[in-house]
Formats: sequence, C-alpha cells, structure tokens
Amino acid sequence: MPNPVGPLTPSDENFTHQVVDTFAAVGTSDPAWTEKVCAMAMANDGSLQIGFGLGKYTNRNIMDGYAALSRGVEQLTVRASRRLSPLPDVTAVGPIQYEIVEPLKAVRFRLDANESQPLAFDWLFEGIVPPFTEERTHLKRDYRVMSELVRYHQIGTASGWIELDGKRYTMTPDTWTSTRDHSWGVRYDVGIPPVDLEPNDGIPAGAGFMMIWCPLRMTRRDGSQYGMHLHFTWFSMPGFEQKMVSSRIEFDNGAQQSITDLVPRLRFHPHNRRLLGGELECTLADGGRRTLALAVLGDTGIQLGAGLYFGFDGKHHGQWRGDLHIDGERIADCSTPEQARRLHQIRDTVVRVTDPEADAVGIGNCQSIAYGPWPQLGLDNDPWM
Repeated sequence: MPNPVGPLTPSDENFTHQVVDTFAAVGTSDPAWTEKVCAMAMANDGSLQIGFGLGKYTNRNIMDGYAALSRGVEQLTVRASRRLSPLPDVTAVGPIQYEIVEPLKAVRFRLDANESQPLAFDWLFEGIVPPFTEERTHLKRDYRVMSELVRYHQIGTASGWIELDGKRYTMTPDTWTSTRDHSWGVRYDVGIPPVDLEPNDGIPAGAGFMMIWCPLRMTRRDGSQYGMHLHFTWFSMPGFEQKMVSSRIEFDNGAQQSITDLVPRLRFHPHNRRLLGGELECTLADGGRRTLALAVLGDTGIQLGAGLYFGFDGKHHGQWRGDLHIDGERIADCSTPEQARRLHQIRDTVVRVTDPEADAVGIGNCQSIAYGPWPQLGLDNDPWM
C-alpha cells in the first residue's frame, strides 16, 4: 500500500506544520486550491509600471506566473508555467523568480532576460508599513464553496532596475512606489471552466457591479508616511443594492483606523471602462468624514488579463501547459475597445490620491471594475468584465 504521506521538502525542517501532512500537501483536495503573490511597482510620475504574479496550484501540480511592463497604452507580458514536482518549495518559473529577503518586510521580484519579450527587471520591495490582513473571502455557488481565501497586502517602495529594448531604467525608493499581496485558499477562475456543470449565468442581466481595490503610499507635508487601503464592492439592480466596504488607514506601528463607508463619485471611459478619476467620500469608524480626490496619472497601467486574470485567449490560471512553457506578447495599444474586452477591465492603474484632512498626498494602485449599467456615470448596459 502506498505511503499516504506527501514527500518531504526543506520546509518540513521548520516547526510550522499545521496539518497532518508534509509541506508538499495542502489541507484539501480541491483542484482550485491556490497560493498566490501579486505585486506592482510604479514610477511616481505615472510614466512606467511593472507587474508580477506567481501562483502555486498544489493539487494541479503546477506553478505559473507573469511579469509585465506598461508604458502608456503599451504593454509587454511574459508568462511561464512549469510542473510543480519535484520542486514545490522553489518559487520560480523559468525567467520569473520570487525571493523572500526579510519575512513580512522585504521581497524581491525578478524577470530574467528571456526570448519571449525584450524585457527584464530586478526589483526589491520594502514595506513602509507592516502587512495587513484583509477580510476573509468566502463565496458560495449553490452548495459549493467557490472561493475561500485569506489575503494580506503591504504598501512600500521599489528599488532596482528595468531593461526594456536594451535601455536600462533605475528604480529608487524616493521616485517609485510598490504594493504587493499574498493570498492562499480555494480560488475561483482556476483552470479551464468545467463543461459538465450547470451553466452559470453570472451577474443577472441589467445589474451593475462595481469594485475598487486600492493600496496607497501616503505622504504628509512633513514627510512622514502611512498607508491607506480602499476596497469596496457594490452590486446594484432594480429593487436591490448591496455594498461591502473593507477599508482603513494603516500606520507603521501596526495600528489601523477603519473606514466604514465609501461613496464613489468616479468617472470611467464609456468605451473601454478605464478609470478616469473622481472622488471618494469616506466615513471613518469614529464618525469623521473626509473627501479623497483621485487622479489617474495617464494611460499607464498593467492589464491583469494578460496575466490570466479572468482568462486570456483561452489560457487560464493553473492550466497545464507542459513541464515548462514560456510565452508572451507585446500589445501596442491596450486601450482600444477590442483590446479592452480581450484583456478585461481589471488593471493596475497608477493613481494619485489627495487627502486634505490629513494634509497628505498618496501614490498607489487602483484596480477597478464597472460592469453593466451605471446610468448615473454615463455607462450603458455593456455586460463585460
């Protein structure tokens, strides 16, 4: 009878086990189990942005990732996928590499020179505040848990270099901002959508869905810094409204101040649904109110669809591509309606947020979706995500 214990890995030397198995196994057999890191670094003037993602799908025996650069409407993306075994502890896929430099404080993201795209980078993330856990994600479809995730994010700086078309750009902590997140659990949109299940119609016809996820590096007039994380989801249809807010101000000593409500007055481009700017009315836990002005710093922003979020040209997260597969593309203009729908709405948008109440200005990453009809924003019923 085979031994029902996973193989030993270097991590098994540590006193950190939490399930009755080795670190080669996870506590569920669900093929959608995923552990993932996602990060971006941006020039504070909005001229360049790079992005990085790495996913481990233990029950699929796969690790995959992406590395990308956006310059205005242009984007270059490199993707890689490999067989997880026999190296489940190695956080690298071909030219895409992730390194923990100092736990919960500093990590390194690297894209080595490769044959797919004329792009390479080496970037060190250093937190200006500790990581903060977000609200647990728990979503069901009928009787099955379709998503149950724990995620933390962290706001910081970037240093290092980028090489694009043979030209080198330098990243320094005073001119570049970086954010990252790390999640694990059962995740939706992993692998090819199954064809033997009851069809899922998704969001009902005529309904609107809006969300932002926005970590910010805030700087006061005196030079001191803190973090802010703005996150809400809003579902709207005739006779029904639901808004969920999980937002707060984050301090370097680990303290936080909750933001209990966000009222968005945002603008989106009607043809590609790109965020154009606007205001956010915030209500704090102590009853205080403040208005944040949000400005988009140009067209730069990583389209996460090219990193396989919501799928891309038939490719999906966690999909078997062979022992090692590397591909990518260079898209000259991601903003056209045709490319926008190919790449989906969600993107890492470079934004500047002004908080007059705190006499502070922030630079950060705003991911947004405005699906379906939002007549108050001039958006018709165009149902694409």
